[in-house]
Amino acid sequence: MIDRTVSHYRITSKLGSGGMGVVYEAEDTNLGRRVALKFLPPEMANDDLALQRFQREARAASALNHPNICTIHAIEQHETEYFIAMELLEGETLADTIRRGSIDVKTVVEISIQIADALESAHAKGVVHRDLKPANIFITSRGQAKVLDFGLAKIDRRSNEGPMGKTAVRDELTGAGTTLGTVSYMSPEQARGQITDTRTDIFSLGAVMYQMATGVLPFQGDTSVVIFDGILNREPPPITQFNAALPASLARVIERALEKERDLRYQTAADLRTELHRVRRDIDSGSRRAVDSGSNRTHAAADSVKSVAVLYFENLSGAKEDEYLRDGITEDIITELSNISGLKTFSRATILPWRDKQMTPAQVAQVLGASFALTGSLRRAGNRLRITAQLVDTATEFPLWSKRYDSEMKDVFEVQDEIARSIAEALRIALSPQEQKAIAARPTENLQAYDLYLRGRNYARRMARQDLDFALQMFENAVALDPQFALAQAGIASVSSQYYFFYDRSRKWIERARVSAERAIGLAETSPEALLAQAWVAYAEDRFDDAISYIRRAVRMNPAIESGYYLLLRLLFAIGRYQELVELSEEGLSHSAEDYNTFVPITNALGALGKTDALRNMTLRQAGALEAQLAKIPEDARARILLAGSYARLNRGDDATREATMALTLRPNDTLMLYNTACVFATIGRKAEAMNTLRKAWENGWRDSEWARRDPELATLRDDPEFDRLFPAAV
Repeated sequence: MIDRTVSHYRITSKLGSGGMGVVYEAEDTNLGRRVALKFLPPEMANDDLALQRFQREARAASALNHPNICTIHAIEQHETEYFIAMELLEGETLADTIRRGSIDVKTVVEISIQIADALESAHAKGVVHRDLKPANIFITSRGQAKVLDFGLAKIDRRSNEGPMGKTAVRDELTGAGTTLGTVSYMSPEQARGQITDTRTDIFSLGAVMYQMATGVLPFQGDTSVVIFDGILNREPPPITQFNAALPASLARVIERALEKERDLRYQTAADLRTELHRVRRDIDSGSRRAVDSGSNRTHAAADSVKSVAVLYFENLSGAKEDEYLRDGITEDIITELSNISGLKTFSRATILPWRDKQMTPAQVAQVLGASFALTGSLRRAGNRLRITAQLVDTATEFPLWSKRYDSEMKDVFEVQDEIARSIAEALRIALSPQEQKAIAARPTENLQAYDLYLRGRNYARRMARQDLDFALQMFENAVALDPQFALAQAGIASVSSQYYFFYDRSRKWIERARVSAERAIGLAETSPEALLAQAWVAYAEDRFDDAISYIRRAVRMNPAIESGYYLLLRLLFAIGRYQELVELSEEGLSHSAEDYNTFVPITNALGALGKTDALRNMTLRQAGALEAQLAKIPEDARARILLAGSYARLNRGDDATREATMALTLRPNDTLMLYNTACVFATIGRKAEAMNTLRKAWENGWRDSEWARRDPELATLRDDPEFDRLFPAAV
């Protein structure tokens, strides 16, 4: 082929060959640029299946435009020869890099981030690679990773049908039970010949990361049968066995990527990339454990801090109305343990994915890296409460401490305090006087008031008028029982501000909010909840700078504060700081637990910035969170209308219409339901219905012109004179 001219390409040298093609360097004589040409081997030219896979590689890769994916210029036929013209890369494959010797930790992390970023983009377009391996990853002379060879890619034309991009679709070029890919990097589902999805690529990337970090494959054997057995039935050797200098945080990321059960792996490439960013941050800041075996002092310091994962207690009563209490008690124990300096705890957002799942402490610890797990259960019967708790060593699954408490509801704070002290004692951690005082601190002495507060908080995040009414009633009843209850006073202020902003611009609401916020600050000046209340009041009064100042202080004190990041990101969207909002999005989501509202300003900002791939991926994540919420609380109209918006952005018009209709049935004439329904109709192209519904939202109290004019989902309505009449531009 050397020196031949094929079409308008003059071939200059051979670059390599593989099972699905031979690659040459060539000059594009039309454009005067150097390219790589990949030819289908002559013996496969008459093989229809091989030709279809060859063409699919071109179609799959050409649909992607990402700096970490090799660019496809064209697929062409010259006489009887088929070839792909692609970007010419200078450097070497990752396989060659690994063969040359060990790769430093920072490079492992950087390459992995780039590959995860490429996979996120591919998955957002419905493309699953299915043959990710070092030979299909190119490292350029500038250190940039490029994913190659989509010959086994699956183009999932129905990838919009489920959350998280996980729709399973049979490959029309592959028979049932057929295994595709390179054996050593296959996922368990590939090894079984099952239907694959995006998480298949995450497992393969985990195998690549393992090999980069150790120089060896996670699953080895002399035959494919032995390797298959390892993939299906055996755990890979501990990474530290080969690389003692590897940070524990990176080892945990790799282990989770290599989970045999798909549901326990990272669910999206974006999730994996986020964890890798955290690892990189820790490496850069020097906060990880010692990098070499000589750092004994650092090892000793790290080992002196014990880590406990407090798992959500099991609700044995089975009553859904008791779940808010179960959640509140679990979260309070997490908060109390976080006051102990010699103990590392995990936030509720980190623990939340394992609530109500049958998992052993060892399984959770494997994902989180916790040394110990606190498990428990509660059963309420009237005013009586039975709580059981057990502290387990996750390495041995041996219980270090356990106890059952039979008490009145009024004694629940004492039980929580005793659990915290017992854990410290079992782990031989001496509590300072300040820590003892922090553990003993109580939000209120009235347990009935606390119960009402938890109920109100559970409804406040739903934000519909009827739900805010109920939340406000709960907070006011709590204050009636204990006027010194700062959290309930803050709750009144926050809900009243939202009621004023979204539903009723009567001054009585904002005055009520201001009075309660001042009372909360007077009772607990440094309380993050009191600062949050002030932020909501400032937001409702369009004092955005003040609101941002308050909310930033609140989330610094308690990143997991209810609705904290939602309000911060909402404020940033309201003043047009979209890029800053996007940069904070992963941090916000990592602390937001069940607050699905946090997705709203994020998707709006991505839409306003025109980040199509990132918006699709975020929408898939949002849909997954909302579907999970509705599986638990089907009557949550706010979650349902937001899910309708997610479906609309995913081009699922019928599903979007169904969910919007159900939301309006649950909360008829609700301002937020109407506004979001207008967004749904606008997104799916039903402009007349969108404008009509938006007018109804305005008539029912929606007055946020700035938000409406910035909302990318209403872009198609802005040329309507009625839109300008309802939402005039600021002068």
